[in-house]
Amino acid sequence: MKHRVLLYDSNELDRIDWPDTEDGRYAKAYLEPLMREGKEPFFHNVQTDLFLARIDNLVLPVTVNEGEYENSYVCSPYTHYVRYAKKELKLLQNPLLEKCLSALLSVVGSFMRQSQINKVVNVNNWLLSTNLYPQLTGKQAVDVLEAVRERFPSHAIVFRSLCPTLHAELIAALQAAGCRLVPSRQIYMYRPDDAPSGKSKARWLIKRDYGLIEKNGYSFVSSEEITDEDVPRIAELYKLLYLDKYSYDNPQFSEALVRLARASGVLKLCGLRKDGRLDAVMGYFNRNGVMTTPLFGYDTRLPQSVGLYRMLSACLIREAGGSGDLLHESSGAAQFKRNRGAVAEMEYSAVFDGHLPLSRRWCWSLLDRLLNGIGVPIMQKRKL
Repeated sequence: MKHRVLLYDSNELDRIDWPDTEDGRYAKAYLEPLMREGKEPFFHNVQTDLFLARIDNLVLPVTVNEGEYENSYVCSPYTHYVRYAKKELKLLQNPLLEKCLSALLSVVGSFMRQSQINKVVNVNNWLLSTNLYPQLTGKQAVDVLEAVRERFPSHAIVFRSLCPTLHAELIAALQAAGCRLVPSRQIYMYRPDDAPSGKSKARWLIKRDYGLIEKNGYSFVSSEEITDEDVPRIAELYKLLYLDKYSYDNPQFSEALVRLARASGVLKLCGLRKDGRLDAVMGYFNRNGVMTTPLFGYDTRLPQSVGLYRMLSACLIREAGGSGDLLHESSGAAQFKRNRGAVAEMEYSAVFDGHLPLSRRWCWSLLDRLLNGIGVPIMQKRKL
């Protein structure tokens, strides 16, 4: 029997029957303010129309875009695969290869814009670097796909943040329904119970990193100890790392989003304080046995020898150990994470474009071939 899928836009918010479940309450706390007030007060660089899909006892955010090529990568395939990818080429540490791939990305990107690659619907898009999934079955995922395709017949439909370890059933069901798997990045998974097991070096490194907290005069600040006065500093620390150091194509969190996260509990905020000043912060959430940290930052103006990244990462691993959840460490700092017991895995987007004309499908087909044939082997070989 086909599941009933209901799609709501911001004008229908008062009609939504939010499920009285942990996931339902979380979705309401986070998504209802975005629907009522718009995304702009919370994200400086996210342009999208936000819908909600209700299926059984689940509510999923659905973002709809027509173009918006200056958008954050959380809504823009063009930004993810072209603009952001160009900036990441420096990780290859091979100037000639970087130059060749950058030229290739420029050419491919030009044709992608012509094929309207950003005319896309993202399902289960929480506007974060990593989208954790509720207990969504393969059947439910396919029913949502069909409902979205019917509502938006001229858009490609994308399920981001899928990986074989966590989403084998979803991947199989979506592929059977006609989706192609397009690689997005190499991520790192850490299991607190067994990742360091038998690895004395990993255990020693984590213990050493955590020891730096006391050595450098810092104290760990729990979510209960974070105050409203910390909000501007938290937004600043995230900006210093994720935007200033890495890329302004990352979602740009505003103070309003940090305040919402703190007040509603959609992110557990904690960090490191010294002499009354917060110098490092992380915001994490747990879902369906998985934990991830979309908000992470520290004062990059302080000397690297202080070890803020190492200390904060050790705190994150400790928090994951307390919950017993698998820690999804996202991408980046590959060797650092490997040394501490994390395991690499490819992350994918499931893309449905079979209902579109060939002039729209070819760009996804090309990405499929280039990334699976060239991109993935390079990332795996170079351990990026």
